[in-house]
Amino acid sequence: MFSLKNKTTLITGGASGIGLAISETFAQAGATVHILELNLAAAEAAAANIRAAGGQAKAYGVDVSVQAAVQSAVEQIAAAGPIHILVNNAGIAHIGNAETTSETDFDRVFSVNVKGVYNCLHAVLPLMKANGGGVVLNMASIAATLGLNDRFAYSMSKGAVLSMTLSVAKDYLPHNIRCNCISPARVHTPFVDGFLAKNYPDQQAEMFAKLSAAQPIGRMGTPAEVAALALYLCSEEAGFLTGCDYPIDGGVVRLST
Repeated sequence: MFSLKNKTTLITGGASGIGLAISETFAQAGATVHILELNLAAAEAAAANIRAAGGQAKAYGVDVSVQAAVQSAVEQIAAAGPIHILVNNAGIAHIGNAETTSETDFDRVFSVNVKGVYNCLHAVLPLMKANGGGVVLNMASIAATLGLNDRFAYSMSKGAVLSMTLSVAKDYLPHNIRCNCISPARVHTPFVDGFLAKNYPDQQAEMFAKLSAAQPIGRMGTPAEVAALALYLCSEEAGFLTGCDYPIDGGVVRLST
């Protein structure tokens, strides 16, 4: 079950955190993984590790906010054969409310988290149409549907990702293209560790425990858990699912009081 054998997959931000877990999981499931990452060295290292483990992976240094760069990479990938799966995972975080978020920061979050998703959709969807179908999976967040403190720009961007997911799912039903999104709560990634080290250097263990306890289940999620959900949603076993948002949140959305 959940085989991606002979499936060509494009994963943005696929060299770290959740994206890396998705890249590795998809490769283990038989997919040929193309990692689009701003940091080319990180992408090459991730691809090399996947190949060393017996998988198939290639790396591309791409700023997803630049349409021409995305288009060039997609054309390069498509020249070798159809693109079956697109995972829009690349994204950046920002802390601040409407007053404290600068125009520069707002534009930066929008350009990566919103325009970056659009750029990839714009480049890949016509190819999927021509090839008879495909699967798109976008990485949203519980911030898309919940009011979170000091996440103004980030919440805006993830709300847009959710809306784009619904729009693509509706528009491309006739073309055999499914589109869903995943909305994680707090997941333990290197970003979390870096955030704690920077902002709470003398209280890292205490703050980690506090952040973990914020989920009703009592811990953070893991990248591997998100990747397992992504694998299912991109597999043929999920062929009846489109236009859905899947919280993976330890109970935050439904069980928090």
